[in-house]
Amino acid sequence: MTKATTLDVPVGGRADPARMMEGRERRFAAALLAPAFIALMATTTFPLLHLGWTSLHRMDLAMPFMDGFVGLDNYRELLGDPRFWSALGVSLVYTFSTVILQVVLGLALALLVNGMKRGQALFRIVAILPVVLSPAVVGMVWRTFMLTPEFGVVDYLSMTAGLGSHNWLGDPSLALFSVVVIHTWQWTPFAFMVLLASLAALPEDIYEAARIDRANPWRCFVRITLPLLRPAIVMVIIMRTMVALTAFAAIFTVTGGGPGTATEILNLYAYRKSFTELSIGYGSALAVALLIFTLVITGVLFALRRAK
Repeated sequence: MTKATTLDVPVGGRADPARMMEGRERRFAAALLAPAFIALMATTTFPLLHLGWTSLHRMDLAMPFMDGFVGLDNYRELLGDPRFWSALGVSLVYTFSTVILQVVLGLALALLVNGMKRGQALFRIVAILPVVLSPAVVGMVWRTFMLTPEFGVVDYLSMTAGLGSHNWLGDPSLALFSVVVIHTWQWTPFAFMVLLASLAALPEDIYEAARIDRANPWRCFVRITLPLLRPAIVMVIIMRTMVALTAFAAIFTVTGGGPGTATEILNLYAYRKSFTELSIGYGSALAVALLIFTLVITGVLFALRRAK
């Protein structure tokens, strides 16, 4: 005699059909979810665990005879690494400047297009094109067509305006500004589309009441539009911050982190340390530091989103 399970407890001497059906449905749902769960674990969780384990080792492909477990030595070295702090500073400047520009420009475009009577559909199609392009392709286009000294579109406009020719990607004082412009150009349409959809969903009766009270457009924007758009704006900030902190392809294609370390963000420094200098253990520690840094900033932003 086998013991009855919780789902098969007899009721009045007979099994409960509803509970048996519920048990079969749960097992069937678990069977359907199992392949996706295993794939998710194999492609995300296990690599992250391996990354953390690797960061606790010295793994130098140039000197493999010195490899071994070193505990937190990589992290102690990281805290005393001036290049790490430089890359972190560049990452912060790059992230905050691009996110602020994307939100401001995206909101301005959304307000402009929302007031258009004709041509909204065409404008949306044109505006969304940069988002669908690969960041590597965007980087190559800007490097070869837009920012080439003397022959690029931007340099031509600069010379036409009497500002002279500039080495936009080779000058350390202009290179970071240039990659910020590239990232902003590509991802502002994302903020624009989200905020435009949010604007279209705002209730019109509130604005009608404001017009009856003779509120001017600026007062309506500050007192009505911005508060109602706050959840969408915060979500755009969170999503764009996460992407900007882990940016790689466009900067790698355009400048490779140069000149020198002028555009070397933390993600790119971890790549250089791992695959150029062949210091896998220290590069893993840098990647873990970037992960922790991203989680902290994202947590703060989610906390601000929940705050009233």
